[in-house]
Amino acid sequence: MQALDLARWQFGITTVYHFIFVPLTIGLTPLVALLQTFWYKTGKDEWYRLTRFFGKLLLINFALGIVTGIVQEFQFGLNWSEYSRMVGDIFGAPLAMEALAAFFIESTFLGIWIFGWGRLSRGVHLLTIWLVAFAVNLSAFFILAANSFMQYPNGATFDPELDRAAMANLGEVLFSTLSLSTFWHTISTAFVVAGTFLGGIAIWWMVRAVRAGNDESARVYRLGGAVGCWALLIAGISLIFSGHHQAQVITELQPTKMAAAELLCTTPTGDEGAGFTVIAFGECVQNADGGWTDDTTRLIEIPKMLSWLAWTDGSAKVTGMDTAEQVLDDAYLTPDEAKDVDWIPPQGVTFWTFRFMIFFGMFSAVLAVVGLLALRGGRTSGSGFLKSWAALSLPMPFIGGAFGWIFTEIGRQPFIVYPKASLSAEHVLTGVETDLSLQTANAVSPVVHEGPIWLTVISFTLIYLVLAVAWFYLMKRYTAKGLNYDEAIPQVKADLDDSKPLTFSY
Repeated sequence: MQALDLARWQFGITTVYHFIFVPLTIGLTPLVALLQTFWYKTGKDEWYRLTRFFGKLLLINFALGIVTGIVQEFQFGLNWSEYSRMVGDIFGAPLAMEALAAFFIESTFLGIWIFGWGRLSRGVHLLTIWLVAFAVNLSAFFILAANSFMQYPNGATFDPELDRAAMANLGEVLFSTLSLSTFWHTISTAFVVAGTFLGGIAIWWMVRAVRAGNDESARVYRLGGAVGCWALLIAGISLIFSGHHQAQVITELQPTKMAAAELLCTTPTGDEGAGFTVIAFGECVQNADGGWTDDTTRLIEIPKMLSWLAWTDGSAKVTGMDTAEQVLDDAYLTPDEAKDVDWIPPQGVTFWTFRFMIFFGMFSAVLAVVGLLALRGGRTSGSGFLKSWAALSLPMPFIGGAFGWIFTEIGRQPFIVYPKASLSAEHVLTGVETDLSLQTANAVSPVVHEGPIWLTVISFTLIYLVLAVAWFYLMKRYTAKGLNYDEAIPQVKADLDDSKPLTFSY
């Protein structure tokens, strides 16, 4: 394996591992803040118990997320130094804003929230967790804006004297069509993950409490299950619309990605439109003369559905691999060079990750519907099926989210910064701006070789394995403890004993 392959594997492993924790933190922080708000408004102990219970799990996940995310930033300057040299002035701006603004807010007020029980008034203490929730989502916005620039390099120009990209408009970088669409879709995903997590654990415990004859615990867990399932239902609906919108944006801005995601070999002619393939095997094959052959076996195909999804018009043209490939050839290569270069991303990976992303999300959708039906009217349930489905659903949105990121990143290959593509009103690719694009092979460091990358790949994998075991052990341990009924409800004291060290029960 060459240094380029190893660098890609290293970044892929660390990113997918890091993203296990990110969506849960983004979604669970506002839900914990919501539970504490219910306690603040009602004064009922059950909301306090739920806040503390899921607050413990949030803190464990938050800590692991920070540790695993730090490694990624070092890779930009080491393995991917040419990428950083080329677009660092633009890519670094939202990352700096995330670190200097969002992360400082969330870390500061999270510490105050942890140590503030019984030391701050309930209103001020509640404000601290809502500030954490705001900062966590603000942090996600800046990170996604940086990633969206790699997918659609908006708001920058190429400086020929410096031979690198220069910032032209920060607002266009932060608020591009793709960054806003990606933020909407990612936040919806985060709330699906967190809703499944909160609802699944609470429902699992509720069923256990009902079977043990503990009606009080069952009633409290039912409240947590209801909050989780309602959050899951609302986020699931948002996820459908945001996913549809993002697919339309990607179809326009990244035609090679969507062509590979649907194994659309050729651009449909006339008004026949393009069908959506549910299951397919094989690939589109480019012939020696530059044409494309559909060497796939399609088991389920819905006519015109892809055109409708892409353009809300069943007869609209969707750019196939042939058209997208030809435009990129014309923009970058001579006719002789074009014969040896493939601009289409790995077809099998792009096709199946797109479908796995959707498939694993279906488990959460079933949990939302079944859970709300079982909990309606203040009911509790001892259903064995409900308990099993709640447990089965817990890892599914994590897996679906990971496949979603693999699709996003693999789908823009062989570019690390995708060209700014444009589509005409007739939805046919007409041109491409090439100055700001950057191929992945040209972004890797020229001085970091295979040996050091092998060492870090192995080291990070082993360290992350240890962290994964620790994360699972801690999450399982504190989940298995359930609600703590022995803990006294904290009261704000008029005179605090400052001689006692700051401690917390987690």
